[in-house]
Amino acid sequence: MNILDLYQVIFKMKIEKIIHNKKQYLDLLLLADEQEDMIDRYLESGDMFALYDEDLKTVCVVVEIDKDYCELKNIATYEKYQGKGYATKLISFISDYYSNNFKTMLVGTGETPKILSFYERCGFEKSHIIKNFFTENYDHAMFEDGIQLVDMIYLKKKL
Repeated sequence: MNILDLYQVIFKMKIEKIIHNKKQYLDLLLLADEQEDMIDRYLESGDMFALYDEDLKTVCVVVEIDKDYCELKNIATYEKYQGKGYATKLISFISDYYSNNFKTMLVGTGETPKILSFYERCGFEKSHIIKNFFTENYDHAMFEDGIQLVDMIYLKKKL
């Protein structure tokens, strides 16, 4: 039994690796990364996974950085399903999925307490900061929970 099948048995949900037509999930991806051309930078080169619990709940994209590191570039759950554990289960799945190939998973996010605490609950710890990432790479000011995103906060998780 492979890891995809195991998760379906344990959690009664289906996780599917998306190989083709990744753009069909753009509406969901844009919830986590507001600018389409930024998503285009990693979408085709990354591995995409979709979590279904009857219908689609959450998607994520993971890219290889080098032989030791991969990065969770995007994870998004439809708003009406947020807070129900779907993203947590998908992070648990991808952590297991990549544990034989990489030593560490990175994720970058804005400096918002709610999102940082979510990643910390998923086993990530703060790693480093890229100053002015959001203000220099996006064509508009971005806000999360009323906080303007300026610096990219990177977190890491040992796999």
